[in-house]
Amino acid sequence: MAAAGNVLIVGGGTAGSALAVLLARGGVAVEIAEIQPDVTALGSGITLQGNALRVLRDLGVWDRVSASGYAFDVLGLRAPDGSLIAEIPDARTGGPDLPATLGMNRPELAAVLAEAVREAGATTRFGLTVDALSDDGDRVTALFSDGTSGAYDLVVGADGIRSAVRGLIGVDAAPQPTGMGIWRIHTRRPKDVERTDLIYGGPCFIAGYCPTGPDTMYAYLVEKARPRESIADADKPSHMRALAEGYGGAWDEIRADITDPDRINYTWFESLLVERPWNRGRTVLIGDAAHACPPTLAQGAAQCLEDAAVLAELLLSAERLDQALFDAFMDRRFERAKAVVEASVQLSEWQLHPSPDADVPGLMGRISAIVSERP
Repeated sequence: MAAAGNVLIVGGGTAGSALAVLLARGGVAVEIAEIQPDVTALGSGITLQGNALRVLRDLGVWDRVSASGYAFDVLGLRAPDGSLIAEIPDARTGGPDLPATLGMNRPELAAVLAEAVREAGATTRFGLTVDALSDDGDRVTALFSDGTSGAYDLVVGADGIRSAVRGLIGVDAAPQPTGMGIWRIHTRRPKDVERTDLIYGGPCFIAGYCPTGPDTMYAYLVEKARPRESIADADKPSHMRALAEGYGGAWDEIRADITDPDRINYTWFESLLVERPWNRGRTVLIGDAAHACPPTLAQGAAQCLEDAAVLAELLLSAERLDQALFDAFMDRRFERAKAVVEASVQLSEWQLHPSPDADVPGLMGRISAIVSERP
């Protein structure tokens, strides 16, 4: 018998959906409260490293993910003019039987996970969030935004980097900007783009792209952070095109297709790490609600998925829900997530403030070794 008979998950993103699938398949009654009115995902594309793919395979959705995305095993480094500097075999952190990396359209990943949630028998209540939580030691009562309430053995805050649950349980932590901002666009894939290529230098800190399907990709440009509302939506294409003027090769085609502001997304690089423990009583934080990092290592989604996998394993194998279970969760997740967050921020720091002591390959190799092991 699982440690929790019924669970409320606040947030139906990557972490929340993965946890719902695993728990529901294990016989737990699961409800998801999702503030959005329907299945959705912000942003353009997502890069999934091997350790993320490993969890998606465990969820039983690898075939659908593989069919919807674009897999590759090599990373390219290019000069601003587009000329190739190096081709680097990417670490297969999910094991030799999975690709090193897969690019995917975020809404397609959200749709795959939502379908898996339905198939597992979990219930999603859209357009709903939690306004208050009351923990009596044995149960948590949740007051919802529609005026209804429910009692649960466990509440999981999987509601993202600006988590409302985090505040409701008195965790004083907030995301911190790293000083960079990223422009992303989902666009047509030039036929010669078959992997991620990165450019360090030129007018931006990073210029890169990642294929997401047979004829799609997302491209991104990283510059010094500017106020989020400093550029009107209508002006976003011209601003992104101006930044892209400093790059050749595939960027000549990409730049010509930067025309639709609705396909452009601008966000800051931010970081967050909630100190252990991530629970207060019978409410626990996972995913971006507990830790978030700039995408310099492309480990954000992977760390969210790993949280879900470990927490589900512990809940389904324990008979009691007590602090010992949450401590075991922390023993397997905190240092690993901390290492990823700190390394991701360090890479940003080295770009903002170049240092002769910077060892980028060494840092990336160390994190690859860590995440290649199952959490």
